[in-house]
Amino acid sequence: MVYRTKGTCSQAIDVEAENGVITSVKFIGGCAGNTAGISKLVVGMSVDDVIRKLEGTTCGKRPTSCPDQLAKALKALKTGQTANA
Repeated sequence: MVYRTKGTCSQAIDVEAENGVITSVKFIGGCAGNTAGISKLVVGMSVDDVIRKLEGTTCGKRPTSCPDQLAKALKALKTGQTANA
């Protein structure tokens, strides 16, 4: 699923999960090192654990962040949405 981010440097997140476990995460745009690190850390983790850990993370004065947007993407994935508007 490709999730279009809002309020971050990244434009989208391509995320896949199987049986409740994250199998792939790729950020499009954003801070390359940080988003690559986040992606490597969460692969193999349960979707619910990642949502719990990352949801609400902010970036400076922004009310969201790439990790927070990943949590939103995973919530959308759980509910069967293919992308957000």
